[in-house]
Amino acid sequence: MRQRFISSDSTDEKLGSHGVAESPVEEKKPLRIEKSQTPRGSAFSWLALLVVLALVSWFVHHVQFDRLPLPLDANQAGKRGFSELQALLHVKALTKLGPHPVGSDALDLALQYVLVASENIKKEAHWEVNVEVDYFHAERGANRLVGGLFKGRTLLYSDLKHVVMRISPKYHSDAEENAILISSHIDTVFSAEGAGDCSSCVAVMLELARATSQWAHGFKQAVIFLFNTGEEEGLNGAHSFIIQHPWSETVQFVVDLEAMGTGGKSAIFQSGPDPLSIESFAAVAKYPSGQIIAQDIFHSGIIKSGTDFQVYREVAGLSGLDFAYGDVGAVYHTKNDKLKLLKPGSLQHLGENMLPFILKTATMPPLPKEKAGGIKEDRGHNQMVFFDILGMYMIVYHQSLVNMLYGSVILQSLLIWTASLVMGGPSSVICLCISMLSVLMMWVLSISFSVLVAFLLPRVCSSPVPYIANPWLIVGLFGPPAIVGALLGQHLGSFFLQKFLLSTYLKIGSKKPNYVNSIKWEAQRWLFKAGFVQWLIILITGTICKVGSSYFALVWLVSPAFSYGLLEATLSPIQSPKQLRTVTLVIGLAAPIIITAGIVIRLMGTIIGTAVRVDRNPGGTPEWLASVVIATLVAAIVCLTHVYLLSYAQFPGARRSIILAAFALFGITLAFVVAELIPPFTEDVSRAVNVLHVVETTGKQGGKQNPLSYVSLSSVTPGKLKKEVASLENEGFVCGNNKTLDLVTFTVHYGCFSSVDTGEGWSKSELPIMQIKSDLQMDGRVTTISIDTKISTRWSLAINMEEVEDFSIEESSKELVPRDKKFNVDGWHIIQYSGGKNSPTKFDFTLYWLKNSTPSKARPRKKTQDSHLLLKLRTDLNRVTPKVARVLEKLPIWCTSKYAGLKISRELAEFRCTSKYAGLKISRELAEL
Repeated sequence: MRQRFISSDSTDEKLGSHGVAESPVEEKKPLRIEKSQTPRGSAFSWLALLVVLALVSWFVHHVQFDRLPLPLDANQAGKRGFSELQALLHVKALTKLGPHPVGSDALDLALQYVLVASENIKKEAHWEVNVEVDYFHAERGANRLVGGLFKGRTLLYSDLKHVVMRISPKYHSDAEENAILISSHIDTVFSAEGAGDCSSCVAVMLELARATSQWAHGFKQAVIFLFNTGEEEGLNGAHSFIIQHPWSETVQFVVDLEAMGTGGKSAIFQSGPDPLSIESFAAVAKYPSGQIIAQDIFHSGIIKSGTDFQVYREVAGLSGLDFAYGDVGAVYHTKNDKLKLLKPGSLQHLGENMLPFILKTATMPPLPKEKAGGIKEDRGHNQMVFFDILGMYMIVYHQSLVNMLYGSVILQSLLIWTASLVMGGPSSVICLCISMLSVLMMWVLSISFSVLVAFLLPRVCSSPVPYIANPWLIVGLFGPPAIVGALLGQHLGSFFLQKFLLSTYLKIGSKKPNYVNSIKWEAQRWLFKAGFVQWLIILITGTICKVGSSYFALVWLVSPAFSYGLLEATLSPIQSPKQLRTVTLVIGLAAPIIITAGIVIRLMGTIIGTAVRVDRNPGGTPEWLASVVIATLVAAIVCLTHVYLLSYAQFPGARRSIILAAFALFGITLAFVVAELIPPFTEDVSRAVNVLHVVETTGKQGGKQNPLSYVSLSSVTPGKLKKEVASLENEGFVCGNNKTLDLVTFTVHYGCFSSVDTGEGWSKSELPIMQIKSDLQMDGRVTTISIDTKISTRWSLAINMEEVEDFSIEESSKELVPRDKKFNVDGWHIIQYSGGKNSPTKFDFTLYWLKNSTPSKARPRKKTQDSHLLLKLRTDLNRVTPKVARVLEKLPIWCTSKYAGLKISRELAEFRCTSKYAGLKISRELAEL
C-alpha cells in the first residue's frame, strides 16, 4: 500500500519513488523534530479493553458450553419425550454397583439391570411397534486394529455378554433389513464407578429407547440399541457385535456415545465419512454441539485414546457420529468419575438432541447397500466441516465448498497484497518484511517467556502441574509472560519499522510539523496488517493440508480485514496516516470471538485434564513436559488472537501499563500456587496413582521358583511421590528411578517400592506356566509354547518381533489368531486378553522365527533392557492384598489410587538350544477405590 506522510492541505507536494510524499527541492528546509503528541486514549483504557475482551470470551464459553437445558421429569417429558430424571435413575442404579470391569460380579449385575430395563421397555411399547431384546453372548474373538491407540496389538476376548435391543414398526416388512445403530458400553475401568464413562451414556440410551418405542410406527428403518461390554479392554464389545451378531449386517450408519469426562454438553468429536448423518443432526438437533477441531486433534493422535467408533469405521466400514461428554476431563478413568459431578441438564441436552435425530433418520428411506457399507475414509473429498455457533446453530459444509470459498479468499488476498506492494514500491515491500519480522519475534519471545515459567514450576511448586484442579490458573501463570513476550516482540518490530520510515522520511523532507506521530501511526497500521498475512499463511497451509478447522483462519482473516477496509483504508493519495480507531478493532474481533473463543477455552480445559495421565510410563517423561506443552499452546493462542490488539498498544504509556499489570497478575498467581493457597489437587480432582502388588520369580523349567514380592507405587501424573510416601508411615517405601518395572503394556521408570509385609494375599498356585511343546528346525524354526494363566482371565503378552517373523494362537484346538503379517511397535507385538469368568486359561502359541534366527547364529541387534527376552507375560487378578489395603487407606484424600489388584506376569528369555526360561513376575493392578 502507498505510504503517505503529508497533510491533506499540502497540495504542492508529489509522490516520490519510495511511495512517500516528497517536496520540491527548492522547498526543502532543515527539519525541526517535534515532540510526539500524546496518543488518544489512556493506558487505563487499553487495560480495560483487554479485561473486557477476556470477560466477553469467557461469557461466550459459558453460553456455548455451560448453559444446559432444565431437566424434565416423566410428566413434563410425556411418553414420547426425553426425561433426564428418569435417565438418572439408571445412572444411580449402575453407579451403586461400584466399578464393574469385564469379568467382575458387578458387571453381571449391571448387565442384568440393563436387560430388565430393556424388557420393561418391550412390555410398555406402542402396540404398532415391535421391540426385540437379545442377550448376546460372544464366546471368543480376535480384534486387530491397524491404527490409533491399538496399532501393533492383537486384542483377544472371550465370554463377553451384551444386551441388544431392536425397535421396528410391526407393519413395515423391510424395516428390519435396514437399521440405525446406537451404541455405548456398560463396563468400566477397574478404578471407577463410571458415572460419566459410561453409565450416563447407557442411561440416555435406555430413555431414548423408551421414547422411541412410542414413536416407531412411522419408521422406515429399525433402530438398534447396543449395550456392550469389553470396550475398556480394547473395543472388544463393538467388534464382537459387528463380526458375530446377525443384526450387524443390517446397520446403515452408527451413533456412538462416549465420555471423556463427567457430564456437560455431549458434543460430536468425530463424524463421517458420509455426510448424511452430520447433515441430518444439524438440521434437527435442539441444542447442536460439535467442533471439527476435536476431530482434527483426535485423528492426529495427540490424545491417546480410542472409541468403539473406530471399530465401526475400520472393521465394518460404517459412517456415523461419535459423541462424548467432556466436562472435568481430569476425572476420566479415575475414582472421581462419580454421580455428584454429573451436571444437571447434561443428560437432557444429549437426549433432546438425539431423539429428534433418531426420529428423522429412521423415517428416511434407507441408503443403497453399496453406500451403507464398505465406506472408505477419504478426508480429502468426503470430509464435512462442522461447528456450532454458541450451541444454538450448527454450520455444516462440504469439502467442495471449502475449496471454492477458501480458495476465493486466498486468491483475492494475494491479488490485493500484490497490487498494494507494486503500487507502494520498494518501501512497501521493506515495511511488509519488517512487520512480518515483528510477528516472528512476537512468537519467539512469547513462547520463550511462557515456556520459561513452565520450566520454573517444578522447582518452586510441590507439583509440576499445579493447575489441574483449577485450570483457570494457567491464565495467571502462562498468560502474562506470553502477552509480555508478544508485546515486546511487536515493539521490537515497531522500533525497526519506525527507524526505516524515519530514514525514508528524512530523505524527502517535509513541512509537516507532526510527522513523528504520522510515522508511529503508519508503523501501527503495518503491524495490524501483519496480522492479515499471519492468518493468510495459516489459511493457505490448512487448505492445502485439508485441515477441517481451517475455518478459524478464515474468520480471523476476513473479519478484521473487512473492518479495516471499511473504516480505515482510503484511496486518497494525500491523506496522512492517523491512529487506528478502536471501533475498527472491536468490529473486526466481534465475529472471531463469538465463533472461536468458547472453543479455544474448552480446548485448553480438555488438554489440562489430560495432564493427570500424561506420563503413560511413570517417570518416562520429564516433569516439565506437560507444562511446556500447555505453556506453548497458551503462547500460540496469544500470538494468534492478540496480533491485532497488541498493535494498538505500541505506545509507551499503554505498553508500560500492560507489562506492569501482567507482572502483578503473574506474581500474585505464582505466590498463591507456591504457598498452596490454591492446592494442585482436591478430593474431587485428584492425582492418579498406581498401586501394584508385584511378585517376581526366577528359575528354570521344572525347577523351584523363588518369588520376590513387593508393592509398587507410581503415578501417571507428573511429579515425585514425596507427599504420598510421607503419609505411608512404617510401610517401608523407598523411591527412585534405579528400579525399572516392566509391566508389558507400560513401564515404571520412577516409583516407590516396599517389600515390608508383602507375603500375604497371593499364592504360588496362581503363577502362570509356560512350557515348550515343540521346537522344530525344518525350512525355518517353528516353536510351539503352551501357556496356562491359571485363574487369570485378563493378561498381556509381548512377543519380540525382532526374533519372530509371525505367530498363531490356538485355544482348545480352535484357531484364534491365524498366521499372517503382524504390525509391531518398537519391535514388540502386544497381545491383550480379557474375558468373563468362564473364559479359557490355556493357550498354544506357535512362533515362526526369522530365517536368520537359528540356534547356532544370532542376529546382531541393539542391546536394550529386555532385548534378550522372547516373550513377556503378565496376568492380572482382581484382588486387594492386605498390604495394598493399608496403602490405599493411608494415601492422602486428594490422591486417587488408579489401580488396585494383583497381576501375574512371566518373562520368557530368548532360547536357542537349551530353551531356558528367565523370569516370572506376578503383579496386581489395584483398582482405584
